Amino acid sequence: MTSPAPATPAPAYRRLSVEERRRQLLAAALTLFAHQPPDEISLDDVAEAAGVSRPLVYRYFPGGKQQLYETALRSAADQLELCFTEPPAGPPTERVSRVLDRYLVFVDEHDAGFSALLRGGSVAETSRTTAIVDEVRRAAAEQILVHIGADRPGPRLRMMVRTWIAAVEAASLIWLDEGKQPPADELRDWLLDHLIALLAATAATDDQTAEAVRELVALETPSGPVARLAGQVGAVVGDGLL
Repeated sequence: MTSPAPATPAPAYRRLSVEERRRQLLAAALTLFAHQPPDEISLDDVAEAAGVSRPLVYRYFPGGKQQLYETALRSAADQLELCFTEPPAGPPTERVSRVLDRYLVFVDEHDAGFSALLRGGSVAETSRTTAIVDEVRRAAAEQILVHIGADRPGPRLRMMVRTWIAAVEAASLIWLDEGKQPPADELRDWLLDHLIALLAATAATDDQTAEAVRELVALETPSGPVARLAGQVGAVVGDGLL
């Protein structure tokens, strides 16, 4: 008589540390908040996604969904800020292009949550969540100023960059509404052209911006985005100005 095969031992249960458990719950929450507005997510949803009980979620986030949402938002904001960090090497427009690539990947992966976050109006929105979002905007603007070589930007240049950041946000929301069309690489190139055009327009009446643009152009390649856009604009308006 053949002996029965030995039973496969069940995997040993491993108790997670406090920090590991918090990370597990936060990862589950981030996944949910990335694809659904916060109003539509409950603690039961988070518990189910993490494979734990609702009381366990409360143990680690006694403030309930609001605390969990704000913690998840802080984590997402940290990731978003990293999108704008780029080593100061190579032509400035190439750096900004890589920044935009990472940013659009983030928007794509957090589509519904990103849209709900920036549009506001959520019951989960508080002064703290608003401050977190504004902090990301300011950090993004500071990084763009670094990329274009503005060490001590004046009010006109700073306003221009913050205006562009607002335009990037608006374009991202429209992109999501339009089913992520045009393709991300085309949107990236258009946003980069927008930045170059804003810099040129501001430089026409602001000496500090003009100096920053001259230094930026000196670092660009002859076939780079600045030269390409200048040629395209010249071709469009040149005949009409003659």
